[in-house]
Amino acid sequence: MSGMFEGYVADGPAYDEMFDGESLRAPYELLRHSLRELTTPELMSRVETLQANYLDQGVTFDIGGEERAFPLDILPRVIEAETWSRIEAGVQQRVRTLEAFLADVYDAGQVFDDGVIPRRVITTSSHYHRQSAGVRPPNGVRVHVSGIDLVRDNEGEFRVLEDNVRVPSGVSYVMTNRRAISAALAETFAEHRIRPVGGYPQRLLHALRAAAPAGVADPTVVVLTPGVYNGAYFEHALLARTMGVELVEGRDLECSRGRVMMRTTKGLEPVHVIYRRVDDEFLDPVHFRPDSLLGAPGLIDAARAGNVTIANAVGNGVADDKLVYTYLPDLIRYYLGEEPIIRNVDTWRCGDAEAREEVLDRLDELVLKPVDGSGGKGIVIGPRATRAELDELRGKVIEDPRSWIAQPVVQLSTVPTFVDGELGPRHVDLRPFAVNDGQRVWVLPGGLTRVALAKGELIVNSSRGGGSKDTWVLAGPTQTLVEQEQQQQQQLQTPSAPSATDGEDD
Repeated sequence: MSGMFEGYVADGPAYDEMFDGESLRAPYELLRHSLRELTTPELMSRVETLQANYLDQGVTFDIGGEERAFPLDILPRVIEAETWSRIEAGVQQRVRTLEAFLADVYDAGQVFDDGVIPRRVITTSSHYHRQSAGVRPPNGVRVHVSGIDLVRDNEGEFRVLEDNVRVPSGVSYVMTNRRAISAALAETFAEHRIRPVGGYPQRLLHALRAAAPAGVADPTVVVLTPGVYNGAYFEHALLARTMGVELVEGRDLECSRGRVMMRTTKGLEPVHVIYRRVDDEFLDPVHFRPDSLLGAPGLIDAARAGNVTIANAVGNGVADDKLVYTYLPDLIRYYLGEEPIIRNVDTWRCGDAEAREEVLDRLDELVLKPVDGSGGKGIVIGPRATRAELDELRGKVIEDPRSWIAQPVVQLSTVPTFVDGELGPRHVDLRPFAVNDGQRVWVLPGGLTRVALAKGELIVNSSRGGGSKDTWVLAGPTQTLVEQEQQQQQQLQTPSAPSATDGEDD
């Protein structure tokens, strides 16, 4: 080895994506060759410039009430075309299944009658909302945008860690990371054939317009944000700007006679599609929290009347429930008649007596997760917990077993990461984003790679000090990037008929 990777050691049981022992893995050959003469001072200079630019541009997140530049590691993660093709197919399969499942849950409930999943699993979920029962979206889409979290296990196999189909965030970092890294490593970027990510806003806008109520030829789309104090406000503003639509808050909307209007300088104007970045419980004080000022009274009634589409659909959170996650392999077989392309992480349901007994015997070996948690909150990693923490956890599981699942400790794969002037292995996950326009599920080539910046840390969330990497998906050998982009544009302009496996509603 030579240059900046000299002395890099990926020790421990985790799968290192760049090195297999002393051997370099194929996707990283060109990257190492391109960066071989880059010195540590030069790298430090580029890192400092990256962080300063992010802070100036407002690419930030909130942690403990303090606004910080979102940490971006200068070294990209590289995924070869063949590996990505499998990820893409697996994510599409997952989204089609979740669409069919949500349509069933809020309508006929055939999946319960057929014994695939117990009805009580759904009715006891904190994210199940009866207000959505019987509401059929205009084009059958409830999961307009999804973020399916993947991890790579000790054998290098990608596994699904969790599903995010409520208000998944992070795609803005995918776009801004690409712009920043392509400038910071311009020569290296130019030497690779990397699939672009800049077309995401157009894909999203196309899907939102396709979800408009029947009979609306030129729909008005808005992005609904909780406001400037929300940790993801930067993303809300970026998406609204790049889609060319209005960014609104709840106070900008008025619901009357089953319709939604937007206050403008020219008076009230109709709204047909709301890409909401507000949680269900705060959307409509008539049906949910009466003290909420983030949504607008009457939104749910307008959606039930078919006069406005809320994306993602209200009630989707039941599919995010980590207990429902354990049934996804069976749901894929039930709705699609296929075997899962990407497997789940092995999981115990603490609500099952036999599984609970094993989990309680092995608390110090397993990872315990609350089924409705997010952002890494509430997770207990058994091998790192104190005796007092494990005793407290035991009491919680015994008191409310339905609220917990357990998984083995997965040593998330590592990627070389530049932290505090040194290069070392850090654990990563991957959140590919998918957009469903009712005809096809399109997966953004790359997604958000989150990286745990602390050595040995397994929780990658930004709220726990994590950062991100630019994810480079290499183009396949048979197509040029121009040809791929032309094909994508043609797909946007010429809708295709749904296939038999698309899981669309009639």
